[in-house]
Amino acid sequence: MKAYPNLIEGVIEVLVQTFGKHIYADKVIQHILKENKKWGSRDRKFVANHSYEIIRNWRLLWHILGEDPSMKRKHLMELFDAYWNWLETGSEIPEGLPLGVVESYAAWFDERASNELGDHWPALAHALNQPASVVLRNNVLRQDRKSLVEILTKEGIDCEVSDVADESVVLAKRPKLMHLKSYQKGRFEIQDGGSQLIVQHLDLQPGERFFDACCGAGGKAIQAASIMGNLGEILAMDTNDKALSECRRRAKRNGVDIITTESIKRPASVLVHQEWADKLLLDVPCSGSGVIRRDVDSKWKLQPEHLDKTIQTQKDILHKYHSTLKPGGTMVYATCSILRSENEDQVVSFMEAFGEDFTLVDEFRLSPEHPHSDGYFIAIFQKHDD
Repeated sequence: MKAYPNLIEGVIEVLVQTFGKHIYADKVIQHILKENKKWGSRDRKFVANHSYEIIRNWRLLWHILGEDPSMKRKHLMELFDAYWNWLETGSEIPEGLPLGVVESYAAWFDERASNELGDHWPALAHALNQPASVVLRNNVLRQDRKSLVEILTKEGIDCEVSDVADESVVLAKRPKLMHLKSYQKGRFEIQDGGSQLIVQHLDLQPGERFFDACCGAGGKAIQAASIMGNLGEILAMDTNDKALSECRRRAKRNGVDIITTESIKRPASVLVHQEWADKLLLDVPCSGSGVIRRDVDSKWKLQPEHLDKTIQTQKDILHKYHSTLKPGGTMVYATCSILRSENEDQVVSFMEAFGEDFTLVDEFRLSPEHPHSDGYFIAIFQKHDD
């Protein structure tokens, strides 16, 4: 497709706001596309796709240009020209470059990931640079997965079942979905395949009490309700009231009525629920390094000091919130991070402090090398009976 000046300017504006004003790229692109209503579908695709590709390859492209990163529009235009020429020559990468430049990661993160992951880092670094698939989770309260595929096909959506999770369906393209009757009737949720596996490891049963203590917008709480047959009690808590409102809205669309939401104002908000839960999920705040291919600019927005604070937050949550679990109950600690410091190291710290009360049943990673899964870590604990 030809690079028209107005479309190039759209890409440049995305870069200015993403890197210069530190606004997340998806929000910027959404706003710019909304402002330019005369753009056709190919124009919109041009701006979105090439913006993401430049962000994804930010460090490599500046290296190819031979300049340090700059927010001046003149320099960004030069960067786009270098990027366009790079595409026309087959996106070849000069030999002998270090991994952090080839795969375009901030120098500090490349060093840290290399130190923590060793020989596993190169494969993960490459996998996280591949465009993300659109994966749906079938709502078993509405129909089985085969029926969902048939419904979506009739609605013009090219899709097929995925092997990544029991109720996962992968789309061939990236169509709009929210206008579909199937979406409005709660027949599916958009949820990464690996994410769908986290709740499955709690072995939830109808009638149980499930506590999602870091629920966000409620995707896993709603999934849990479907697994439980909408029978039992689910407590979903988060510090973000807007996310909790979204959780309630999504639950209603999905035909779920067993979820109660509560806002976390302080740790005591959670700790009043002592020994309430049969099953506890701590899907804690994290670096998001396992979902970089969905949030490509997080490569550059994440900073060492923020990561260190996040690791301390994870430790605080794991070391305190476990008390909401009944004796004999199951707890899952999960992140969407690839770093040992957020994953295995946190498990070691917890077991050193609470090993008399808990057994570590299993811990493992879900790799972003699977085309339908981002990168996750899951640890399963069993609380001892009194």
